[in-house]
Amino acid sequence: MSDKDKNIGYGKPPKNSRFVKGRSGNPKGRPKGSKDFSSDLRDVLDAKVAVTENGAMRKVTSQKATLMRLREQALKGDARAMKQLLDLAKEQAVEEWSRKAERGLTAPEGDILERFVEEQQKIMTVDSPKKQDTEGDLDE
Repeated sequence: MSDKDKNIGYGKPPKNSRFVKGRSGNPKGRPKGSKDFSSDLRDVLDAKVAVTENGAMRKVTSQKATLMRLREQALKGDARAMKQLLDLAKEQAVEEWSRKAERGLTAPEGDILERFVEEQQKIMTVDSPKKQDTEGDLDE
């Protein structure tokens, strides 16, 4: 066997078929700067549109204008718009509740937790089971 053959095998492909440094393994992959659906949606919803409210023109985001239109339809008695608006309100309330539930620890709670961890570490180091000679315990 030559030296070349020794370096070829599982996990070691031949030198001529290995990836070259500085060259992409997927040259026709996603181009840099391309956007996915969620960023396109965010751009569309953040775009400003002119709205007439109480006889005055003002610019608001597309998202806000859509919600304002939905509110108007619901107030006019459109049952579908009412249901949609109430569903959005319920979903928002659930998100707010879950954000509040995931609050961080207060300073006193953090101190209590730190002391507990320290005590547990002390207990683990003091009470760690020592290896005992179990060879004599076997029945012969």
